[in-house]
Amino acid sequence: MERPNVEILCSMGDDLMVVNAARVSFAKEAAEFKEQDGKLINYLAKHNHISPFFHPQIQFRIRMPIFVAREWYRHQIGFSRNEVSRRYVSDRPDCWIPEESEFREKDPKVKQGSRDSAVEYSHEAQALFEQAVSNSVITYDVLLKMNVAPEIARTVLPQCMYTEFIETGSLAAYARLYKLRTSPDAQREIQTYANQIGAILEEKFPVSWKALTA
Repeated sequence: MERPNVEILCSMGDDLMVVNAARVSFAKEAAEFKEQDGKLINYLAKHNHISPFFHPQIQFRIRMPIFVAREWYRHQIGFSRNEVSRRYVSDRPDCWIPEESEFREKDPKVKQGSRDSAVEYSHEAQALFEQAVSNSVITYDVLLKMNVAPEIARTVLPQCMYTEFIETGSLAAYARLYKLRTSPDAQREIQTYANQIGAILEEKFPVSWKALTA
């Protein structure tokens, strides 16, 4: 069975951890989460007192196309990542092939970005795309059979190839990534991943996540 694109592996902490990190300044600690703790969390987020939100940690296993991952990796503060390396792995790569509707038109008013509408010849665009990807993967396989080292053969593979990595980050770091990558001007493909992360963290940290991403 295919591995999900976003899989939570483990998490440390909850909304109460945020509260206790903040209240340690007064040498206080709460044993259970109460209504006033929610008010404190909202105050911390509203006034940008974010250090308590760095204490909860979440670890994911994420599978995404390389072109999405390179944008994702621009978020570095508060994250640690280890990625599959094709210097060591030479199994047949899996590649992302857009649906016809995903061949969106360039927006002439925006330097980066696209319209919601697909190009006129979306069927032909998809066929051309799929053929180019297939040729790259076939070439990769042939190079390996010619005993070319994987670290060289991999360079022929396309940016739409899926990569996979384990990522650990703080709640604060994920909230910042989420807000930036669900913005209307973010690429649609990365918005999909950010929204998956958001849905998971909203369940794990309901009060803190709402306060950080409001």
